[in-house]
Amino acid sequence: MDQTLNFILPLIALCSVSECVQRQYHFINENKTWTEAQRYCRENYTDLATIDNMNDMNELKKSVNSSFVWIGLFRVGDSWQWSDQSNSSFRYWYTGEPNNLGGGENCADVIQKSQGKWYDTSCNNLLTFMCHEDKLFLIKENLTWSEALRYCRQNHVDLVSVHSEEIQRRVMNVVKGASTAAVWLGLHNYCIMNMWLWVSGEMVCYHNWAPGNGTTQENCKLENRKGAVQSGGDQTWISLPESHKLNFICSRY
Repeated sequence: MDQTLNFILPLIALCSVSECVQRQYHFINENKTWTEAQRYCRENYTDLATIDNMNDMNELKKSVNSSFVWIGLFRVGDSWQWSDQSNSSFRYWYTGEPNNLGGGENCADVIQKSQGKWYDTSCNNLLTFMCHEDKLFLIKENLTWSEALRYCRQNHVDLVSVHSEEIQRRVMNVVKGASTAAVWLGLHNYCIMNMWLWVSGEMVCYHNWAPGNGTTQENCKLENRKGAVQSGGDQTWISLPESHKLNFICSRY
């Protein structure tokens, strides 16, 4: 019993781990229209910059080295959407912006002198721009969990760990392109104690289990159980035998 407590107590403290930044921002010091900037980012990185929250915004501002820069936000009808199809609802408009509904200012830029606030402007303007590079990668190879873990560690850093709702949202965006009904996460069951752990060593503090999964005693007599995220539906987590062959998500952090 003492040995069990000695194992659990250090892990409990890890529930307060700091959140990892899931995107890397790149300032491109070339003047392009919004569409040209989008094409450049998609060819060289992931896409024009998407911003999920104020932490992302602060990270982006560190890289900006120009007065005006494009980001990946554009107008479709009466709504604003992100170039990478992210469902992020975060907005950082300057007071009174966007102010040109129906007037041809259908793309968003960041203006440094306004504390990095956003403005709507004509997509044909020539501005420098920000690209982002996702640190999550969907691998469309069908591998067992152990094979997927080995692949990620050899080619990136690790199978993905999901410590927050924000990371879960990014996982949900990534798995839309999967060719299997579920996708491996870096989640495994420590059978002796019936505990779920991330491959990085942290406990599972944020949960997104599908009903009937992850909360009951696992039967490990035949095969160890690993965690996967469903690529359709609510994209919740499920427990599967480790020999199933699925797509998987690697992370680079």
